[in-house]
Formats: sequence, C-alpha cells, structure tokens
Amino acid sequence: MNPVTIIKLVTCYLLLVFLASCAPARYETYPEPGYAIASWYGPDFHGRPTSSGELFNMYALTCAHREHQFGTRLKVTNISNNKAVNCLVNDRGPFVSGRDLDLSYAAAREIGLIGPGTGKVRIEYLGRDTRYIREVRYSSDRGPFTIQVGSFKELSNATRLKTALELKYSKVYITETEIDGIRYYRVRIGKFNIKDDAFRLAKNLADEGYSVLITHYDERA
Repeated sequence: MNPVTIIKLVTCYLLLVFLASCAPARYETYPEPGYAIASWYGPDFHGRPTSSGELFNMYALTCAHREHQFGTRLKVTNISNNKAVNCLVNDRGPFVSGRDLDLSYAAAREIGLIGPGTGKVRIEYLGRDTRYIREVRYSSDRGPFTIQVGSFKELSNATRLKTALELKYSKVYITETEIDGIRYYRVRIGKFNIKDDAFRLAKNLADEGYSVLITHYDERA
C-alpha cells in the first residue's frame, strides 16, 4: 500500500472519530426502543369523569393512554425494579410532552412509581374488554348534524374531554346550554350536512369507547 493511500485512510479514520465524539448521546435523551415514560395521577382527579365517561378512581388499577381504545388491558413493568401491574385503559392522556402513559395512584404504587413520579416502563398488550364498545345514538334526524361526546355541569370537565379528543380529532368545540336553570357544557365534534358522514365518524368514536350522540348542529353555537 503506497504512502498516499495510508495517509488517506488515517485521515478518514480520524475524521470518523472526531464526528463520533461530537454526536449527541441519544441514550441520554431518548428511552430505548420498546420502552415508554410513565407518570401517575391521583387526588386532583379522583371522582371526576374520565374520557370514557367513567368516574376516575385513584384506587382502581386503571391508566390513561393517548391511542389505545378504552377497555384495553395493559401489563406495565417498571424497568428499574422489574415490578409489574395489569391495568385497564379508561382515560386519555397524559398531556405533558415526553410522557406516554398516566397510571392511577394504585397502579403506580404497585410498581414503585409514586416516589419518583415518572419512570421508564415496558408496556405489553393483553387484550380488550369489548364491553367498552358503544352504540351510536341519535337525538335528531334533521340536518346539519354534529356529534356530541359529553355533557357536563363543570366547564373544567368539558375542557378536559375536549383536550383529550384533540389528541386525535379536529373541529372539537364546547357549547353552553341551560336546562331548568342548570348550565351544561356540551363537547361536540364537527358539522355534517350528510347524516352518513356523521355516522362514520361517530361509529369510530363509539368503537373507541366514547359515548356518542348524533344531534342537530345549532348555527348559534
């Protein structure tokens, strides 16, 4: 091998070493493939409606996920201590960037996540409770149509459901109405001139586990 070739090879090697030393250490910033970041929620939400319509019970083994259908059963293992818990998805979240799963207080306690607050976990799919699949209901056959996903007396509950729906759906809005002196905040999606178009989206929502109602779109909303 001539001296010029040797010099070129050495130069390339030194350049590769230099670039590798300048590259960011990915393992310090991102979890390894196949893992997720979990957090937990408890007293501030205890007794409030979840996105599925159930009341949140911090002592039940449940969790919130951005994508899994309601009724999905997950096995969650804390990587730091290998403790595992089976929990049921009945809510949407978490809404904090960089987190993938929100465990109930009870589920987080089972795997030693209460103290740290967050941790790296492994998530395994265990199946789904199909009782969470809903039927599409109607309250009007007169168009245009909209899809109602929830109705609440407290604006904060309506706002939380709206935020959850916006993880996946667009044109989510809140309307106000008063019935017998009581104010209600209704969470709705879209405006449809054709009933079948409303049904297709409503069916997706119902299969996901949301309680849906196709109703008349109020132009004044």
